[in-house]
Amino acid sequence: MSIWWSLHLRREAASVPLARRLLLGTMETAGVDPDISYDLSVALGEACANAVEHGGDEGSGTSAAYRVTAYLDGEKCRIEVADSGPGFPVRRGRRTAARMNSTFGSAMAEHGRGLCLIEQLADHVHFGNRPGRGAVVSFDKILKWREGALLNVS
Repeated sequence: MSIWWSLHLRREAASVPLARRLLLGTMETAGVDPDISYDLSVALGEACANAVEHGGDEGSGTSAAYRVTAYLDGEKCRIEVADSGPGFPVRRGRRTAARMNSTFGSAMAEHGRGLCLIEQLADHVHFGNRPGRGAVVSFDKILKWREGALLNVS
């Protein structure tokens, strides 16, 4: 069995805890280990906060929203946050938080730490751009299950 959901959220600060709570509730109901659930909810919160802050131009009708999609399937959870902003800086080579952080400033700077945090909390992370349509942050993590979990595949 698997679960997936997708949200179309307004670029408002109140949307961030809403997305986190939905993810935590889904994972708790499915029986995912609470530590894994918490890590993924923090990473989701950082990705949503970035979409809210950087996800578009206020003058554009499409920039007033962003999308969150979560998939719990078997032993993995994959989360994607997509916005309609200017996207990540285009640089040659693989986009990593550390590489992008060099564009934004040091790791101690006020901005840019959330991307590094996402990389630390997830097993695999991809930062990308949708040409002419904004940025996408996707990340996944191998799940651990509580005893008697609804979706446990073992």
